[in-house]
Amino acid sequence: MDLDRLTAIDVHTHAEVSKDGSGALSPELLGASEAYFKAHGHRQPTIDETAGHYRERRMAAVVFTVDAEHATGHPRISNEEIAESCAAHADVLIPFASIDPHKGRAGVREARRLVEEYGVRGFKFHPSIQAFSPNDPLAYPLYEAIEELGVPALFHTGQTGIGAGVPGGGGIRLKYSNPLLVDDVAVDFPQLRIILAHPSFPWQDEALAVATHKPHVYIDLSGWSPKYFPPQLVRYANSLLQDKVLFGSDYPVITPDRWLADFAELDIKPEVRPKILKENAAGLLGLRTD
Repeated sequence: MDLDRLTAIDVHTHAEVSKDGSGALSPELLGASEAYFKAHGHRQPTIDETAGHYRERRMAAVVFTVDAEHATGHPRISNEEIAESCAAHADVLIPFASIDPHKGRAGVREARRLVEEYGVRGFKFHPSIQAFSPNDPLAYPLYEAIEELGVPALFHTGQTGIGAGVPGGGGIRLKYSNPLLVDDVAVDFPQLRIILAHPSFPWQDEALAVATHKPHVYIDLSGWSPKYFPPQLVRYANSLLQDKVLFGSDYPVITPDRWLADFAELDIKPEVRPKILKENAAGLLGLRTD
Protein backbone atom coordinates (compact mmCIF):
# COMPACT_ATOMS: atom_id res chain seq x y z
CA MET A 1 0.00 0.00 0.00
CA ASP A 2 1.53 3.31 -1.14
CA LEU A 3 0.67 5.66 1.71
CA ASP A 4 2.15 8.69 -0.01
CA ARG A 5 -0.31 8.27 -2.86
CA LEU A 6 -3.33 8.00 -0.57
CA THR A 7 -5.33 11.06 0.40
CA ALA A 8 -7.21 9.37 3.26
CA ILE A 9 -7.80 6.11 5.15
CA ASP A 10 -11.42 5.27 5.95
CA VAL A 11 -11.32 3.01 9.02
CA HIS A 12 -15.02 2.04 8.96
CA THR A 13 -16.70 0.40 5.96
CA HIS A 14 -18.99 -2.60 5.77
CA ALA A 15 -19.05 -5.75 3.69
CA GLU A 16 -22.81 -6.06 3.29
CA VAL A 17 -23.09 -8.88 0.78
CA SER A 18 -21.12 -12.07 0.15
CA LYS A 19 -20.12 -13.54 -3.18
CA ASP A 20 -23.13 -15.88 -3.07
CA GLY A 21 -25.48 -12.91 -2.63
CA SER A 22 -26.36 -13.45 1.04
CA GLY A 23 -26.50 -10.34 3.20
CA ALA A 24 -24.79 -9.49 6.45
CA LEU A 25 -28.14 -8.58 8.06
CA SER A 26 -31.62 -10.03 8.00
CA PRO A 27 -34.04 -8.17 5.68
CA GLU A 28 -35.84 -6.70 8.73
CA LEU A 29 -32.70 -5.26 10.28
CA LEU A 30 -31.33 -4.09 6.93
CA GLY A 31 -34.56 -2.25 6.23
CA ALA A 32 -34.40 -0.54 9.62
CA SER A 33 -30.82 0.56 8.97
CA GLU A 34 -31.72 1.95 5.54
CA ALA A 35 -34.61 3.92 7.04
CA TYR A 36 -32.43 5.28 9.84
CA PHE A 37 -29.79 6.52 7.39
CA LYS A 38 -32.40 7.59 4.80
CA ALA A 39 -30.71 5.21 2.38
CA HIS A 40 -33.77 3.33 1.15
CA GLY A 41 -32.88 0.82 -1.55
CA HIS A 42 -29.19 1.68 -1.45
CA ARG A 43 -27.17 -0.74 -3.49
CA GLN A 44 -25.04 -3.17 -1.51
CA PRO A 45 -21.63 -3.12 -3.21
CA THR A 46 -19.43 -6.16 -3.47
CA ILE A 47 -15.95 -5.92 -1.97
CA ASP A 48 -14.55 -5.66 -5.49
CA GLU A 49 -16.84 -2.68 -6.12
CA THR A 50 -15.84 -1.12 -2.82
CA ALA A 51 -12.20 -1.41 -3.87
CA GLY A 52 -12.97 0.37 -7.12
CA HIS A 53 -14.85 3.12 -5.32
CA TYR A 54 -11.93 3.87 -3.01
CA ARG A 55 -9.25 3.40 -5.66
CA GLU A 56 -10.91 6.08 -7.82
CA ARG A 57 -10.66 8.44 -4.86
CA ARG A 58 -7.08 7.49 -3.95
CA MET A 59 -8.25 6.32 -0.54
CA ALA A 60 -7.81 3.15 1.47
CA ALA A 61 -10.59 1.51 3.48
CA VAL A 62 -10.90 -0.92 6.37
CA VAL A 63 -13.56 -3.53 5.56
CA PHE A 64 -15.47 -5.78 7.98
CA THR A 65 -18.76 -7.47 8.75
CA VAL A 66 -20.44 -8.26 12.09
CA ASP A 67 -20.67 -11.81 13.37
CA ALA A 68 -23.81 -11.90 15.53
CA GLU A 69 -24.93 -15.45 14.88
CA HIS A 70 -25.60 -16.22 18.55
CA ALA A 71 -28.03 -13.34 19.08
CA THR A 72 -29.67 -13.07 15.66
CA GLY A 73 -29.40 -16.56 14.20
CA HIS A 74 -28.36 -14.93 10.94
CA PRO A 75 -25.22 -16.41 9.33
CA ARG A 76 -22.28 -14.09 8.99
CA ILE A 77 -20.31 -13.31 5.88
CA SER A 78 -17.14 -15.41 6.05
CA ASN A 79 -14.13 -13.66 7.53
CA GLU A 80 -11.96 -15.68 5.17
CA GLU A 81 -13.92 -14.42 2.17
CA ILE A 82 -13.50 -10.82 3.30
CA ALA A 83 -9.77 -11.28 3.93
CA GLU A 84 -9.17 -12.97 0.58
CA SER A 85 -11.20 -10.33 -1.29
CA CYS A 86 -9.26 -7.55 0.42
CA ALA A 87 -5.97 -9.28 -0.38
CA ALA A 88 -6.89 -9.08 -4.06
CA HIS A 89 -7.08 -5.29 -3.61
CA ALA A 90 -4.26 -4.82 -1.13
CA ASP A 91 -3.43 -1.41 -2.60
CA VAL A 92 -6.66 0.04 -1.13
CA LEU A 93 -8.39 -2.45 1.21
CA ILE A 94 -7.49 -3.49 4.76
CA PRO A 95 -9.29 -6.55 6.18
CA PHE A 96 -10.76 -6.66 9.67
CA ALA A 97 -12.59 -9.71 11.00
CA SER A 98 -15.58 -10.13 13.31
CA ILE A 99 -15.99 -13.01 15.75
CA ASP A 100 -19.00 -13.47 18.01
CA PRO A 101 -17.61 -13.53 21.58
CA HIS A 102 -20.11 -16.27 22.43
CA LYS A 103 -17.99 -18.66 20.33
CA GLY A 104 -15.52 -19.04 23.18
CA ARG A 105 -12.32 -20.97 22.57
CA ALA A 106 -13.32 -21.67 18.97
CA GLY A 107 -13.41 -17.92 18.41
CA VAL A 108 -9.96 -17.52 19.93
CA ARG A 109 -8.54 -20.15 17.60
CA GLU A 110 -10.22 -18.47 14.64
CA ALA A 111 -8.79 -15.07 15.58
CA ARG A 112 -5.25 -16.42 15.66
CA ARG A 113 -5.68 -18.20 12.35
CA LEU A 114 -7.18 -15.15 10.65
CA VAL A 115 -4.26 -12.93 11.62
CA GLU A 116 -1.50 -15.46 11.08
CA GLU A 117 -2.77 -17.08 7.88
CA TYR A 118 -5.08 -14.51 6.28
CA GLY A 119 -3.42 -11.20 7.16
CA VAL A 120 -6.36 -9.75 9.08
CA ARG A 121 -5.38 -6.38 10.59
CA GLY A 122 -8.03 -5.94 13.32
CA PHE A 123 -11.37 -7.04 14.76
CA LYS A 124 -14.83 -5.46 14.82
CA PHE A 125 -17.27 -5.82 17.74
CA HIS A 126 -20.87 -4.58 17.85
CA PRO A 127 -21.96 -5.22 21.44
CA SER A 128 -25.60 -4.26 20.89
CA ILE A 129 -26.12 -6.60 17.93
CA GLN A 130 -23.91 -9.33 19.39
CA ALA A 131 -25.83 -9.07 22.70
CA PHE A 132 -22.88 -8.90 25.08
CA SER A 133 -21.41 -6.35 27.42
CA PRO A 134 -17.85 -5.46 26.37
CA ASN A 135 -16.63 -6.05 29.93
CA ASP A 136 -18.22 -9.51 30.17
CA PRO A 137 -15.53 -12.09 30.99
CA LEU A 138 -16.89 -14.30 28.19
CA ALA A 139 -15.07 -12.02 25.72
CA TYR A 140 -11.80 -11.80 27.65
CA PRO A 141 -10.05 -14.81 26.08
CA LEU A 142 -10.73 -13.25 22.66
CA TYR A 143 -9.38 -9.86 23.76
CA GLU A 144 -6.31 -11.55 25.21
CA ALA A 145 -5.58 -13.17 21.86
CA ILE A 146 -6.15 -9.93 19.94
CA GLU A 147 -3.87 -8.03 22.31
CA GLU A 148 -1.19 -10.68 21.91
CA LEU A 149 -1.55 -10.59 18.11
CA GLY A 150 -0.92 -6.83 18.22
CA VAL A 151 -3.94 -5.71 16.16
CA PRO A 152 -6.73 -3.26 17.12
CA ALA A 153 -10.24 -3.98 18.33
CA LEU A 154 -12.98 -1.67 17.04
CA PHE A 155 -16.15 -1.38 19.15
CA HIS A 156 -19.44 0.10 17.99
CA THR A 157 -20.52 2.71 20.55
CA GLY A 158 -23.70 4.72 20.97
CA GLN A 159 -27.07 4.32 19.35
CA THR A 160 -27.40 2.12 16.28
CA GLY A 161 -29.57 2.44 13.20
CA ILE A 162 -29.80 -1.34 13.05
CA GLY A 163 -33.16 -2.29 14.56
CA ALA A 164 -34.30 1.34 14.87
CA GLY A 165 -38.06 1.59 14.49
CA VAL A 166 -38.60 -2.17 14.61
CA PRO A 167 -40.80 -3.33 17.53
CA GLY A 168 -38.53 -3.77 20.51
CA GLY A 169 -35.65 -2.51 18.41
CA GLY A 170 -35.36 -5.95 16.89
CA GLY A 171 -34.18 -7.21 20.28
CA ILE A 172 -31.11 -4.97 20.20
CA ARG A 173 -30.19 -3.41 23.55
CA LEU A 174 -28.46 -0.03 23.37
CA LYS A 175 -26.95 -0.28 26.87
CA TYR A 176 -24.22 -2.62 25.67
CA SER A 177 -22.72 0.14 23.52
CA ASN A 178 -21.91 2.59 26.30
CA PRO A 179 -18.19 3.40 25.88
CA LEU A 180 -17.66 3.28 29.65
CA LEU A 181 -18.04 -0.50 29.37
CA VAL A 182 -15.06 -0.48 27.01
CA ASP A 183 -13.08 1.47 29.61
CA ASP A 184 -12.96 -1.75 31.65
CA VAL A 185 -11.47 -3.52 28.63
CA ALA A 186 -8.82 -0.81 28.31
CA VAL A 187 -7.92 -1.30 31.99
CA ASP A 188 -7.79 -5.09 31.86
CA PHE A 189 -5.91 -5.22 28.53
CA PRO A 190 -3.61 -2.20 28.75
CA GLN A 191 -1.71 -2.93 25.52
CA LEU A 192 -4.84 -3.58 23.43
CA ARG A 193 -5.39 -0.81 20.90
CA ILE A 194 -9.09 0.11 20.91
CA ILE A 195 -11.20 2.18 18.53
CA LEU A 196 -14.51 3.59 19.79
CA ALA A 197 -16.60 3.80 16.64
CA HIS A 198 -18.92 6.74 15.95
CA PRO A 199 -19.88 9.88 17.80
CA SER A 200 -21.21 7.99 20.83
CA PHE A 201 -24.72 9.44 21.25
CA PRO A 202 -25.94 9.68 24.00
CA TRP A 203 -22.55 9.02 25.66
CA GLN A 204 -20.26 11.41 23.80
CA ASP A 205 -18.66 12.82 26.93
CA GLU A 206 -18.00 9.31 28.22
CA ALA A 207 -16.19 8.39 25.00
CA LEU A 208 -14.05 11.53 25.16
CA ALA A 209 -13.19 10.80 28.78
CA VAL A 210 -12.12 7.22 28.01
CA ALA A 211 -10.03 8.24 24.99
CA THR A 212 -8.38 11.04 26.95
CA HIS A 213 -7.63 8.83 29.95
CA LYS A 214 -6.51 5.60 28.26
CA PRO A 215 -3.44 5.93 26.00
CA HIS A 216 -4.43 3.22 23.50
CA VAL A 217 -8.08 4.25 22.96
CA TYR A 218 -9.01 6.06 19.75
CA ILE A 219 -12.27 7.43 18.31
CA ASP A 220 -13.52 7.04 14.74
CA LEU A 221 -15.94 9.59 13.29
CA SER A 222 -18.09 7.26 11.21
CA GLY A 223 -21.85 6.99 11.00
CA TRP A 224 -22.60 10.71 11.19
CA SER A 225 -22.23 13.57 8.79
CA PRO A 226 -19.60 15.88 10.31
CA LYS A 227 -22.08 18.76 10.27
CA TYR A 228 -23.93 17.01 13.10
CA PHE A 229 -20.89 16.32 15.29
CA PRO A 230 -21.33 17.45 18.91
CA PRO A 231 -19.28 20.59 19.60
CA GLN A 232 -17.25 18.92 22.34
CA LEU A 233 -16.17 16.20 19.90
CA VAL A 234 -14.91 18.83 17.46
CA ARG A 235 -13.14 20.67 20.28
CA TYR A 236 -11.33 17.56 21.50
CA ALA A 237 -10.47 16.46 17.95
CA ASN A 238 -8.84 19.84 17.46
CA SER A 239 -6.83 19.66 20.66
CA LEU A 240 -6.33 16.90 23.23
CA LEU A 241 -7.31 14.05 20.90
CA GLN A 242 -5.88 15.33 17.62
CA ASP A 243 -3.57 12.27 17.44
CA LYS A 244 -6.33 9.78 18.35
CA VAL A 245 -9.28 10.68 16.09
CA LEU A 246 -9.83 8.79 12.82
CA PHE A 247 -11.75 9.32 9.59
CA GLY A 248 -14.50 6.78 9.09
CA SER A 249 -17.57 6.97 6.88
CA ASP A 250 -19.80 3.89 7.49
CA TYR A 251 -19.84 3.20 3.75
CA PRO A 252 -22.05 2.29 1.95
CA VAL A 253 -24.83 3.96 3.99
CA ILE A 254 -22.69 7.12 4.18
CA THR A 255 -20.30 7.68 1.31
CA PRO A 256 -16.80 9.11 1.74
CA ASP A 257 -17.74 11.87 -0.72
CA ARG A 258 -20.60 13.09 1.47
CA TRP A 259 -18.56 12.77 4.66
CA LEU A 260 -15.55 14.61 3.29
CA ALA A 261 -17.65 17.41 1.81
CA ASP A 262 -19.16 18.10 5.21
CA PHE A 263 -15.82 17.65 6.97
CA ALA A 264 -14.36 20.37 4.74
CA GLU A 265 -16.83 22.82 6.31
CA LEU A 266 -15.94 21.85 9.87
CA ASP A 267 -13.76 24.14 11.96
CA ILE A 268 -10.72 21.88 12.12
CA LYS A 269 -7.19 23.28 12.27
CA PRO A 270 -5.25 22.84 9.00
CA GLU A 271 -2.48 20.93 10.75
CA VAL A 272 -5.00 18.54 12.32
CA ARG A 273 -6.89 17.60 9.16
CA PRO A 274 -4.22 15.28 7.69
CA LYS A 275 -3.89 13.54 11.05
CA ILE A 276 -7.60 12.73 11.15
CA LEU A 277 -7.84 11.80 7.48
CA LYS A 278 -4.76 9.58 7.22
CA GLU A 279 -1.80 9.88 9.56
CA ASN A 280 -3.43 8.67 12.77
CA ALA A 281 -4.86 5.58 11.07
CA ALA A 282 -1.57 4.80 9.31
CA GLY A 283 0.20 4.70 12.65
CA LEU A 284 -2.50 2.76 14.48
CA LEU A 285 -2.78 0.12 11.74
CA GLY A 286 0.98 -0.28 11.43
CA LEU A 287 1.04 0.83 7.79
CA ARG A 288 4.12 3.02 8.21
CA THR A 289 7.34 1.21 7.32
CA ASP A 290 9.73 4.15 7.81
